[in-house]
Amino acid sequence: MPELGTGLHQPISVTAAAAARVKAILAEKGPGAGLLRIGVRTRGCSGMAYSLEFTDAKGPLDEVVEAHGVTFLIDPQATMFIFGSEMDYVEGKLESGFVFRNPNEKGRCGCGESFHV
Repeated sequence: MPELGTGLHQPISVTAAAAARVKAILAEKGPGAGLLRIGVRTRGCSGMAYSLEFTDAKGPLDEVVEAHGVTFLIDPQATMFIFGSEMDYVEGKLESGFVFRNPNEKGRCGCGESFHV
């Protein structure tokens, strides 16, 4: 059976690199921020942007995704916009960060900060 969070009937899949980075950040933050909520906010020139929020509690309608030993929460208002997406963490020479590969995106702004579906 595949590990949960790998995309099988989950709203989002999470790579091992992304989970490892979240684990490292949570370890630095200490107690009180044991979960990461993934959401979408209205922002940017294309209309929407991904949001990441550390929290210690699951919201009543949050969807839970377990991946590589990390618990992720999906904001219920974001599910329809990110369903089928993959969250990754990439490191380059000039920048590093979380990257979302979303099959629902119809376009992105020039700077890559926002998208539309």
